Formats: sequence, C-alpha cells, structure tokens
Amino acid sequence: MSNEVLKVGIITVSDRAYNGVYEDQGGPAIKDWLLSVLVSRWESIYEVVPDEKEQIEDKLIRLCDKEACDLILTTGGTGPAERDVTPDATLAVADRVMDGFGERMRMISLKYVPTAILSRQIGVIRKKSLIINLPGQPKAIKETLDELFEAIPYCIELMDGPIIKTNEEIVKAFRPKSALKNK
Repeated sequence: MSNEVLKVGIITVSDRAYNGVYEDQGGPAIKDWLLSVLVSRWESIYEVVPDEKEQIEDKLIRLCDKEACDLILTTGGTGPAERDVTPDATLAVADRVMDGFGERMRMISLKYVPTAILSRQIGVIRKKSLIINLPGQPKAIKETLDELFEAIPYCIELMDGPIIKTNEEIVKAFRPKSALKNK
C-alpha cells in the first residue's frame, strides 16, 4: 500500500472561473461530496485552469507525477464545443484508458438528461493515479459520484493505493468477496 491517506486532486476546467468571471462551483461541489462520503483519511489539492489543453495536461502530470495523487477528479470541458478539451488532455497523459468509467457516467446521466450522449467523459490511469472527468454542474457531479464512486475504492486498492472507507448510507464501496477475505 502506497500511503494511508487518500490524496485527491480536484481540477476545475473553465475559462470563466479561471478568469474570475464567475465563482467556481464544480470544484467545491466535488470537495463537499467527498467530505460527506469519505470516512477514511484524505487530503485534496484544488486547482482551477482555463480550457487550454496544454495547461490541463501540465496540471494532470504534476498531480500524478509530483504530488502522487491516488485520484484526480476533473470537472468541466467534456462536451462537444471546440473549447471542451478536458478529455483530449486527459487522454494525452494517460497510460491506460478505463472505458467503463465513461460508459457508466453516461448511463447515469441519461437517467436525467437526453443530452448525456454528448458527453465525452472518460476515466484513465496514469502511473498510480486514477483520473476521472466528471460533468461540470454541481447537481450532475453529485448524481454521477453517488453511483460511480462505488467502484473507485477497489480500483485504487488494485493500484496499490490506500484502503478507502465510505459512509455506506451514501455510497457503499464495492469489493469482491475474495478481496474482503484478505482485509
């Protein structure tokens, strides 16, 4: 196990939030959600970057390679607009794509909006970091994490990350029976 404390990078990708046109709501929504769910020790690094592929890549690389984040959650920039480049930057730094995360996020969002099919959200691994591109709206972030997060603790454990304990009234982390016997 790499560390007893889960290290989470939170990145909001937004030209307007970066330039102070409006206050970021996505990054704080992620942090608030984590505060309500995680019962094991964790810490976070929070960044706001513009919709610039190279700057997003630089932040992801730094959070993975230098800060050794176990989990990086991005918000914003996952649509079809020309400036929506978060998935492109994420793929550019990835070692492996975890297709199931993107598929699951779209399935969750389709329960609420038909435009979920326009989302390019993805999940990838870089070294020992799991990177997930979440939607941009706080309501959609919560809806997505409420269902998606059940698979995240075991994924991180399989990558030699910390054991993550959750408030099971909100999210019960799934672990196969064989994994539970070894704990």
